[in-house]
Amino acid sequence: MSEAEPPSLEESVTESNEVESAEIPINGLVLEHCEGRCRFTLPADLDWIDLWPQLQVYLRGQEHLWSETLPVDCVCGQRLLDQSQLQQLAEVLNEHQLRLDKIITERRQTAIAAATLGYSVQQRELPPLLVKEADSEANSAANPLYLKTTLRSGMEIRHEASVVIVGDVNAGASIIAAGDIIVWGRLRGVAHAGAKGNLGARIMTLEMAATQLRIADFVARTPDPPKPPYPEVAYATQQGIQIAPADAWARSLAVSKAP
Repeated sequence: MSEAEPPSLEESVTESNEVESAEIPINGLVLEHCEGRCRFTLPADLDWIDLWPQLQVYLRGQEHLWSETLPVDCVCGQRLLDQSQLQQLAEVLNEHQLRLDKIITERRQTAIAAATLGYSVQQRELPPLLVKEADSEANSAANPLYLKTTLRSGMEIRHEASVVIVGDVNAGASIIAAGDIIVWGRLRGVAHAGAKGNLGARIMTLEMAATQLRIADFVARTPDPPKPPYPEVAYATQQGIQIAPADAWARSLAVSKAP
């Protein structure tokens, strides 16, 4: 009886490749290019320990598509990422000429971790089926984003409700919120409250020195801050954006609501 012929080299290579791709499937990872930026979407239903090797393999297969370092917007959705995972992600992107720049997330914990590391943050609305019907003003007052950090130049925070910053907002940084903006520190960047048209939104800070203030569609530049500085509130009126000392504004608000 003749011995069975050994498989050809071509057959061996094919089988080997099939085994390798079966061991590390690429599922749910999407990298898109648009106007000098990349948008990188991570799957929400895969544990980090399983996602990590797939992510590295995927990037090795994509790196031929660009020749210069590009900024990356990372879409995390409902995936929860801590600071160490974000740092890992930034490092592997950097190895492939990609620079992590913005985190787009639906999880507040991920937004806080990203802002603490110095990345721009956009916190999206919850999926429509989870959002209760409400008018825009009530909706903007719910679920505020609280960050204990200083926003450096180039950072951008976007949120579908109010934003509270315990720290400074440096020139070149920006906050865009559908609700109020409260800065427990110096506000020297751009602040856009009521970004979805809520004229009742306010901007409050310990030192008002913003390069630009916006409330809904109103835009204003701030005058030089008082010396010594004191807390101030910016709010919309028929004449545009007005700035008042916080104590005077609080007294006038109390009087207007008195029976």
